[in-house]
Amino acid sequence: MRRFYKLLQTMVLMGLITFPVSAQNNKVEYEPTWESLTSRPYPQWFSDCKLGIFIHWGLYSVPSYCDKEQYSEWYMRGIELKDTIRQNFQDRVYGKDFQYKDFAKLFKAELFNAGEWAELFKESGAGYVLLVTKHHDGYCLWPSKYQPGWNTVETGPKRNIVEELSNAVRQEGMRMGLYYSLAEWNHPLHDWYDDDPRSIKPYVDQYMIPQFKELIGTYKPSLIFTDGEWWNTADEWHAKELMAWYFNLVGKDAIVNDRWGSGNKVGYLTPEYSSGDIKTDRPWAEVRGLGRSFALNRNEALEAYMSPEDLIHFFVQTVAHGGGVTINVGPKADGQIPLIQQERLKQLGAWLKVNGEAIYASKKWTTTHEEKAVELNRIDKEINFNWVRNSPGKPIKEDRFTANWTGYLQADNTDVYKIEAMADDGVRVWIDDQLIVDKWKKSEGGTESNVMSNKDAQELSGTIKLKKGKLYPIKVEYFESKLNASISLSWSSKKMEKAIIPSRNFFTSDSKEENGLKANYQSQKTWLCYTQKADDLYATVFEWPGKELMLSVDESEIKGIQLLGTDRQLKWKKSTKGIVVDLSEIYPNDLPCDYAWVFKLSLNK
Repeated sequence: MRRFYKLLQTMVLMGLITFPVSAQNNKVEYEPTWESLTSRPYPQWFSDCKLGIFIHWGLYSVPSYCDKEQYSEWYMRGIELKDTIRQNFQDRVYGKDFQYKDFAKLFKAELFNAGEWAELFKESGAGYVLLVTKHHDGYCLWPSKYQPGWNTVETGPKRNIVEELSNAVRQEGMRMGLYYSLAEWNHPLHDWYDDDPRSIKPYVDQYMIPQFKELIGTYKPSLIFTDGEWWNTADEWHAKELMAWYFNLVGKDAIVNDRWGSGNKVGYLTPEYSSGDIKTDRPWAEVRGLGRSFALNRNEALEAYMSPEDLIHFFVQTVAHGGGVTINVGPKADGQIPLIQQERLKQLGAWLKVNGEAIYASKKWTTTHEEKAVELNRIDKEINFNWVRNSPGKPIKEDRFTANWTGYLQADNTDVYKIEAMADDGVRVWIDDQLIVDKWKKSEGGTESNVMSNKDAQELSGTIKLKKGKLYPIKVEYFESKLNASISLSWSSKKMEKAIIPSRNFFTSDSKEENGLKANYQSQKTWLCYTQKADDLYATVFEWPGKELMLSVDESEIKGIQLLGTDRQLKWKKSTKGIVVDLSEIYPNDLPCDYAWVFKLSLNK
């Protein structure tokens, strides 16, 4: 009999046997079918709260190191691939015999205080917190019986991070979410990225499903964020079964994201390092770090971090387009959130205390935003960029920008050169007024939701004979549409192996006074966003307009205008394009906040 109950318990845990949910619990039971799951409404709390905090923290937080444009939480994979930057760093700092598993001894979390974290997140204005419970390295932040000796209770901190933070977050009145990587590197049942994706069934049935149910069944989060799904189908991950089980377990407030494998039809969308303006009927939340990486990367420059102005503008713009933001923090291995990240969250929270009325529970208006043309001019020493999903520099947007490089090219030897351009998306190269490379179309592939699942850029080439020491005018044009952005320009010949064309062969003018190329980047930049709620319309400006503000609003619809954070009622008049708001009596000392200002328009409805 004991063996029977043990077998029954195992089958229930794996989802092979399910029991109907009692009607006394007032829960709707959903079936593991797309028809049933897609009929389930998304919980309103998620669309209303707009802001969540993502936390990437684990063994990778010990080295917290990678290239400036990489994700440091992918440290283990970099070591597996003998990535030069990571491997050289590890050999130099930890020794040539050091292995990734040895970081478990160094991950102490001695300064981790769940209550302090929760207080900070609450002060930021967030409505939910999303903790990475297990990333692709398989290391668990709870005592998973499916990873003995590879979790925070048996190693390192000797603490149950998931439990401590879940309790603290809920005590602050926020909702708790859990990130869970479906796949793992180096698991004995399936070595993700190296084994055939079609061989994943034993891993899913014997390990992933039981562990997933152990985690979710124990902590019952309001939100689940799965990841690492991209080589397999939703059916292979048993997405329908797991979603139905979770929804029936937690109830109407439960929500999942969209990363459950190809063919999935359920979940809020998770664009990653995008420009924050996707078009969809589903709920969505932009996920990104305050810098280039999610987990802490100590190799990042200060300029890689969003300024408070950048953060607030990006957040408002995303909300205006109908979405939200899950902004990431990357704590240090000792458990302290870096001070610059704490400061950014506090600055966002201070702004929301004044202007949250225009954000929380708001909806898209007919016009979401207004833009103006901006440009960036500088000298680029060479053309070899991988911006991933970032901007080339302020004030240029992450998506839909162009670049033009002009100058002179000088070869070291007389030869026929093969000129190669690798680009995502379009590139054209002229040398001595000859069109050498012509690829003026968008690259295919990639998803809004994950940088790592995107295809590589495409390469084109052409040939030209260059004479030693002669200056040839060169022009390179580039455009970026959406998602990843990269471009490189290289050359080769019978006498020379392929290499990026170096700075010493470029000149900004025929006088040869400066190496490099003149670069001109152009894009549109949002300067005003609209949101609406009930009978009120909100216009958020990112630059103080001066003495007057022109808005594209019908004058007959307005019964009052107020600057949020003040009691001042403003005057306006009709114009050919809408209305002009009189700001002549507002002085710098009257402004209630920094970085962006919200005008509340009460409407006649």
